[in-house]
Amino acid sequence: MKEISSSDFELEVLSQSACVVDFYSTECPPCEAVAPKFESLHNLYGEHVHFVKIFRQGNKELATKLGVSSSPTLLFYKNGVRVGDQLSGGVKKSDIIKNLDLLITPDEVVKIKSGMKPSNTSHDVVILGAGPAALAAGIYLAQAKTDTLIIDTALPGGQVSTTHQVSNYPGFEEPIQGYMLGHHMSEQAKKAGVKFKVAVDVSHVDLIKKEIVIDEFETIKAKTIIIATGASPRKLNIPGEKEFKGKGLSYCATCDAKYFQDKEVIVIGGGNSAVEESDFIARFASKITMVHQFDTLTANKEAQEKILNNPKVKVLFQHEPRAFAKEGDKMVVTIEDLLTHETKKIAADGVFIFVGMSPNLDIFKEDLQKDKWGYILTDEDMHTNIKGVFAIGDVISKKYRQITTAVADGTIASIVIAKELG
Repeated sequence: MKEISSSDFELEVLSQSACVVDFYSTECPPCEAVAPKFESLHNLYGEHVHFVKIFRQGNKELATKLGVSSSPTLLFYKNGVRVGDQLSGGVKKSDIIKNLDLLITPDEVVKIKSGMKPSNTSHDVVILGAGPAALAAGIYLAQAKTDTLIIDTALPGGQVSTTHQVSNYPGFEEPIQGYMLGHHMSEQAKKAGVKFKVAVDVSHVDLIKKEIVIDEFETIKAKTIIIATGASPRKLNIPGEKEFKGKGLSYCATCDAKYFQDKEVIVIGGGNSAVEESDFIARFASKITMVHQFDTLTANKEAQEKILNNPKVKVLFQHEPRAFAKEGDKMVVTIEDLLTHETKKIAADGVFIFVGMSPNLDIFKEDLQKDKWGYILTDEDMHTNIKGVFAIGDVISKKYRQITTAVADGTIASIVIAKELG
């Protein structure tokens, strides 16, 4: 694989029959995650596709000209013309393969695929998920000289990576940006000796056999599995929600609030997440209308007082959304008054939904014991009902879900596992 600069671009990229370019940066965790995938695919496709790397910060003018604004970014060229997708951030191997296949003939694709031999590896412990619970468990296990692998379909950090600030995690006098807290945790885990396979597709999990298949051809075996897959924003499942997700409707203030500078937004919810994220959105938006089903907010008192005293914020109590629509550039929400059952429409530039979380358990087919809300039941040592399988963090049944409680779960499970494995 060759590293080039802007002056080489025409010869090394535009003059090639097939080429893939990786714009990378230093001190970039997503770049570190994509590097081994890029290298392994170079070994497979290198006979037919030219692989090159460009240091983005050292070639800013070219990157800007090509619309590259983040690292890593992969661009695909066929006979000097860009084709396929522009891949950025947590790039999955399957997405790279899909775009590489566009650069070559069907016969060449078949030949390459026939040479992709399934691989098998084994570890003492495999942790599914890479949030704070998983990273804490990984640190403890690695320091106990336990061969530990963390697997995630995204990048390390979990939900904390999309939290704008964390002010209650011990050890930081000033609030720390969520993605930086996740970064510190993952770097500490790496230094402890934890191995990572992130931004992968988890094709199959067998909790009984302790086998995980990623990217459809790599089988990973473990003596013990820890489920730390976390939870995702709960959906309302009302008309228009699916259609307008990412098109005016968001579940992540950290990701999208910046797009609503001096604009009006609607926030659905009234718990801790809704109130705290509304406070962040208020840094950008000119007006926030909160829609909440109860007659009072359910967030902690300090957060309630702050948001209710914010002149930008208005709360519609005892109302629920019934549908989302779009009229021109505006999002329109049909809401119902729960006292009178009358409906009306309210409009804004965007909508944010914060109505709780649901556990990420779709990849598991075994009969894990769960509570009535679908969270995994564990004992005080984080054992599940399946031998050799533990669960930690937001995916388990418990009263409080905080970064600190997730880290505590990971600590407990790792100490127990280290002793059980001897």
